[in-house]
This record gives sequence, C-alpha cells and structure tokens, in this order.
Amino acid sequence: MTLGHGFESVLAAARAGEQWAWSEIYRDLAGPVRGYLAGRGSPEPEDEAAETFLHVAKGIASFDGDESAFRSWVFSIAHRRMVDAHRKAGRRPKVVDTELTDLAEGADRVATPSAEESVLVRDAAVATADLLSGLSEDQRQILLLRVVGELSVRETASVVGKSESAVKVAQHRAITALRRARAKRDAEKS
Repeated sequence: MTLGHGFESVLAAARAGEQWAWSEIYRDLAGPVRGYLAGRGSPEPEDEAAETFLHVAKGIASFDGDESAFRSWVFSIAHRRMVDAHRKAGRRPKVVDTELTDLAEGADRVATPSAEESVLVRDAAVATADLLSGLSEDQRQILLLRVVGELSVRETASVVGKSESAVKVAQHRAITALRRARAKRDAEKS
C-alpha cells in the first residue's frame, strides 16, 4: 500500500465506517487485486474483487497488524474468493488471454488510452498470457503476487502458505523459465 504513515489513521477511519477511508483502501488495492485475480484465471475477476472487499469490510474490525500485514490479508481473502469461484465454476485456475488485460488496467491511468496504446496493451497482455502459461500454478501465483500485487517475499509466503525460501526459489525458477520462453519466442520470430 502507499498510505505509509497514514495507514493507522485510514484503518481507524475505515473501522469507524468513514467513506473517505474506504475509498483510499479501495483505490490503493483494487487494481492489484483485480490484476492478480485475472492473472490467475479467475472466472469473474471483477466479481471476486468485489467479494474480496465485502469480506474485508466484514472482517476489518478483527484485523490486527501493520500495513504490510493488511495487504497480505487482503490478498489472502482474494485468493480464497478465487478458489471458491473456481469450485463453483467446476474448473481449475488457468490464465485466460482476454482477462489478462486487467493486468495492464491495474495501473491507474489518468487519461484514456489512444487506439494505438490499446492495441499495444492488448498485444502485451496476449504475449504475457502466452509466457505465463508455461509456468506452474505456484510459479504463476507467486509472480502475480510479487509483481502485480506488489507483495514482499514475506507477504507472498503468508498468502500462499509457503516458506520465504520456497517463494524465492519458485520466483527465481519462474523468472528463469520466462527468460527462456521469451528468448525462444524471439528466436522464432527472427
């Protein structure tokens, strides 16, 4: 989160039901949560993100921790909402090309993108989906939490239920696999 020293006051205000505080929390986390859900192949990333924030609102009174712990807590809730949605849909998580555009939308844009920018974003999303499809589910999840969710190694380990060492190893292997896949794809284009 980017609230920094103001986190405690935002958290207290959100617990008291202050709309401005909820707006701050949502503005800070909604894009990364949607991007994570989309990248994990969530059936309905917008719906699961909304469900995530409903659960956050219900449980915020019992939350105890700092800003880093809060971010991990929110992504843990998002992960559980996604798993529930996959169970309901009766399918396993997978990367879906059309939903990966949410990864690019996760960054708050001030202006509406031009047609050229939209095409470039779409092409990048498709290329990203192609590269991510070669990773294991654990590697994909860890990369999405680290890159899109902007979680630390410790926060990611908390969300996925693994040790920090296991997260580091999986991230390293995922990045190595992505480099190889990209090099292979670039070589095929030449």
